[in-house]
Order: sequence, then structure tokens, then C-alpha cells
Amino acid sequence: MKPRAIGKHLVVDARVCHGRLTFRGTRVPVQTVLHVLAEGRTLAQVLKGWPELTQEAIAEALQLAGEALVRNAGAQAETLDEPARSGRSA
Repeated sequence: MKPRAIGKHLVVDARVCHGRLTFRGTRVPVQTVLHVLAEGRTLAQVLKGWPELTQEAIAEALQLAGEALVRNAGAQAETLDEPARSGRSA
């Protein structure tokens, strides 16, 4: 399976970290970095802990994660609204 680029800095490669989304050229899972940021670590702390990452790469991960959240929330809202739009009651 050929590696699949996700944006400029992220990649999914079946040969790296069991096919999890990672930062290109590293074995650092994007999910791990997003998790430690959500726990309250600063960008400076993340960059110190993973010097192979760049601020630009982390910013892209945050942007894509935010877009996915909004897209998924919108899809869920549409699913919840379907009975009302079709004239059926829930």
C-alpha cells in the first residue's frame, strides 16, 4: 500500500505506526500530539519533546482536526434533522 499524504505535513503509511496518521518523516502519531495539547501542554513543550516536528506541521494538524470536527458535527446534525425535514416525527 502506497503512503497517502494528508495535507503537506501528515501522512498515512501502513508501514509506519500500524497505518496511523503521523507527521511526515516521523513516527509521531498526530493523535498523540493533539491529545497532549488538549491536556494543556504548550506548543513550546511539544516542540521540545518532539524536536523533529515543526510549528507549521502542528498547525496543519490542528487545522485539519478542526475542519473534520465541524464537518462531522454538521453531518450528525443533518442526520438528526432528517425526520423533521421529511415530515415524519421523531
